Amino acid sequence: MKFLDKVKVYVRSGDGGAGAVSFRREKFIEFGGPDGGDGGRGGDVFIEAVQGLNTLIDYRYQQHFRAKTGMHGMGRNRTGGKGADVTLKVPVGTQVFAEDEETLLCDLTEVGQVFRVAEGGNGGFGNWQFKSSINRAPYRANPGLEGEELTIWLQLKLIADAGVVGLPNAGKSTFLASCTAARPKIADYPFTTLHPNLGVATVDGQEFVIADIPGLIEGAHEGVGIGDRFLGHVERTRVLLHLVSAVEEDVAGAYETVRRELELYDEELAAKPEVVALSQIDTVDDETRRDKLDELARVAGRKPFALSAVSRNGLNDVLRALKREISDLADEAAEDQAAEDRRRFGAQLNDEDWRA
Repeated sequence: MKFLDKVKVYVRSGDGGAGAVSFRREKFIEFGGPDGGDGGRGGDVFIEAVQGLNTLIDYRYQQHFRAKTGMHGMGRNRTGGKGADVTLKVPVGTQVFAEDEETLLCDLTEVGQVFRVAEGGNGGFGNWQFKSSINRAPYRANPGLEGEELTIWLQLKLIADAGVVGLPNAGKSTFLASCTAARPKIADYPFTTLHPNLGVATVDGQEFVIADIPGLIEGAHEGVGIGDRFLGHVERTRVLLHLVSAVEEDVAGAYETVRRELELYDEELAAKPEVVALSQIDTVDDETRRDKLDELARVAGRKPFALSAVSRNGLNDVLRALKREISDLADEAAEDQAAEDRRRFGAQLNDEDWRA
């Protein structure tokens, strides 16, 4: 399945059904009168976040979606049925933008979250709605209102616990393949990874999701190389794993290049907790490895991990560090939510005491 993270879609909700013109005429019944029912509402267009999807590829081959028109009204005051709705199923993490690609309509971040993007038109009134003391037999009914039509953009930002960043050929895909069941393409040339990959890692009986994005090079924020198109996929991650290859002549420069691109793209992204590792350590001798670890520690301001995804040397240490950072952030978020609940419910209690 190909990866697609942005697509343009045309949607149109259903028109309302027309009202009916009808009169009650029955044998042996002295008084008849208008009994034309109202038209039914047109179908709505919904967008729903579902589990099991991680790409928008389904909307590459179908971009037009139309809900059904409401049924027309009928005699005996029968209201027409509602038109069938249309629901676009998208992966969790999908954002819906207006046609200008800037106005955010909704952000679907949880499974089961639903957003109505286009509302169906109301059904028209039947002629029974127009009867009055001076118009006992109205011969008019309203047509249904037209539905809404609009062009929207669906943009996917993958939701993962940890995101792997680094220069091309830093060993990101090999790391993902070693610690998860994901099977990204691995080769010895730059930009082997052309789209993000997701995998579920397990360490000490605990699971978390890792996202591997294509490599960054200097000027990526301006569109150089693959550019910053895929950096949005690590915006939602909690922790960054920064891999620097031991093959690099200047590991400090390699680290600073990626950090600079992250900061130029989004300062909040660059401020996320970071785990730094020197990857591919099995390609250099012990002395070179020590020198590069010291150099990387000096520029990163923290002790980096030594990692070889191929031999799995240091792999569990890196996974434990990531899981520790993720757990700490989860605990902080829980504490903040608890404090907010105490503040909110405490204010409500104070209001009740004051009213009493």
